[in-house]
Amino acid sequence: MKTEPYPLALRGLLLLSIGALAVLGLGLVIGGAAAPLPLADPGPVVRLGQPITKLILNLSMATAVGSLVLASFAANDDERARLQPVASWSASIWLFAGAANFIFTYLSASGSEVTYGSQFSESLWLFATQIELGTLLAFNLGFAFLLSLSTIAFGGRRMTAVNAAIGIAGLYPLAESGHASSDSGHALAVNSLLMHLIGISVWVGGLIALYAVFRAGNERTQVLVSRYSTLALLAFIAVGVSGLTSGFIRLYGPEDIFSPYGLLLIGKAGLLVLLGIFGARYRLGAISKISASASGFWRLVGVELFIMGSAIGLGTALATTALPENPNEFVPPTPAELLTGDPLPPELTPSAWATVWDIDILWLSIALGAIGLYLFGVLRLRSRGDSWPIGRTLSWVSGMLVLIYVTNGAPNAYQEFLFSTHMVGHMILSMMVPVFLVPGAPVTLLSRAQTARKDGSWGLREWVLWAVHTPYAWFISHPLFAGLNFALSLVMFYYTPLFRWSTEEHLGHQWMLVHFLITGYLFVQALIGVDPQPHRPGYPLKLILLIGTMAFHAFFGLSLMNEKSLLLADWFGSMGRAWGDDPLTDQAVGGAFAWGVGEIPTIVITTIVVWQWSRSDDRERKRLDRASDRSGNKDLEDYNAMLESLSKTRDSR
Repeated sequence: MKTEPYPLALRGLLLLSIGALAVLGLGLVIGGAAAPLPLADPGPVVRLGQPITKLILNLSMATAVGSLVLASFAANDDERARLQPVASWSASIWLFAGAANFIFTYLSASGSEVTYGSQFSESLWLFATQIELGTLLAFNLGFAFLLSLSTIAFGGRRMTAVNAAIGIAGLYPLAESGHASSDSGHALAVNSLLMHLIGISVWVGGLIALYAVFRAGNERTQVLVSRYSTLALLAFIAVGVSGLTSGFIRLYGPEDIFSPYGLLLIGKAGLLVLLGIFGARYRLGAISKISASASGFWRLVGVELFIMGSAIGLGTALATTALPENPNEFVPPTPAELLTGDPLPPELTPSAWATVWDIDILWLSIALGAIGLYLFGVLRLRSRGDSWPIGRTLSWVSGMLVLIYVTNGAPNAYQEFLFSTHMVGHMILSMMVPVFLVPGAPVTLLSRAQTARKDGSWGLREWVLWAVHTPYAWFISHPLFAGLNFALSLVMFYYTPLFRWSTEEHLGHQWMLVHFLITGYLFVQALIGVDPQPHRPGYPLKLILLIGTMAFHAFFGLSLMNEKSLLLADWFGSMGRAWGDDPLTDQAVGGAFAWGVGEIPTIVITTIVVWQWSRSDDRERKRLDRASDRSGNKDLEDYNAMLESLSKTRDSR
């Protein structure tokens, strides 16, 4: 008799919830969040209701996101259909738990009580629209509402991936609202918490989904367990790295380890390490045994779910536990701190370009992960006797190292305070990084290194190849569009509210990084791309496009150098710097960078285009020579005969 996924998923959630609730209660006692507040205590219902609803919210989000990710990455059509109701029900629970958590959070923050008059509803509306915490929770609710409808209406392969993206996007407001996100190092705190939430969701929710579709002895079971192991390994790394980062930025000294917050943090870290040992011992070493034995699988997964629930419960308790007190004497914030949330960095000297760093754990992880996956693909090719040019590997690794520098080094440390440094980072991101990445031919490597799936599911290879062959990809990869997009993005970014959004808001800054990286990649790919592409413009057109685009870049730089007004004057003009050029002069320096820094990649791209043109001519000449040899020089004889005929015709006139 076949067991439906609903009771199996509920059984898994029950095991998860038991561990989570038990440890949540213990964590609230240890952390002190269960005790009445000395001032404006909201009462036991709110004091305990808020973390409980937050726990339900976390569990439902994890189940929704994890089941959708597993369905997109590992499941065939039948399995995806069985996972759809799991995701749909989880999204619905996410919606209702989020609404309850929103109300409890408002009551806890305001110290008010629930009433049935218009004043209470107006206060809730004010909380949702005017207070940052309430606005972020409201956005989380909006994503839950959209996902609850979308998972019911759409169950196809592509829409499942879209739903997974919606679910992951819904985690961002919670990362932004984390209690460390308002401290110094806002960007690091938000990105590390976002990585943590995504990792936990894929790890925990994926296991719930696996629990729901597991069938002992089924030939598909071992495949699903193996693919989940890959996701779980990546999620474990993300959770471990982000957890260490979050713990580091919230503890001021070694003595804080023994504070209530530090003790809960140690407990959560221990549970995560224990889960990692489970994964290494069982999934990587005994997947076939687990897949064949139902009792062994239920035993393993049951214990894991209980421990996972305990870790989530501790994480929820941590979110309501007071942070250790800052032992440093209070110093009034500087203008730079009021604007950015971070202290003004030291003076930008030539040595500071190499010594000053501002780590962004998200982009550091992305770049290192891209290097690791690329090298893994190269090793897989060589293990089966295939070759891969070392130049491509060095180019890809170099591009990712430059990306690490621009997102973690001096350009990232100073970009909020100096327009010139911001422009340097922009130019490196959009022009220098793609010049290294594009010759690495990552799509070609992926298509050769990973075996095509035959079971109806889509892995990384299938998703990437589908993405590069969509009509949308055909349009944005066209050389004319790529060139116009590359050139006009400068004006549309710096002379519209997008510049302010990317400067003042963390989400805007992340969008800026992604946008200019992709824009530069598409432009360089259209000119010197090695990967297959739908458009193959002639080399003269490539050179014309390159010269025209770079000329626009130069005019943009000159306009900034001659600009008499300051862009974002209330930002760059209000930092209170006692070192460096005045803001308007610094802006002119940024314009000079926009003009001058772009020359180096332009020369490199031009050289590559000319070299490719020369090689193309050589290949064409050799092809014609071989064709002539095969025909016994008949083409040459025909050509001479044609010339002789033309000569006779001219003489006869």
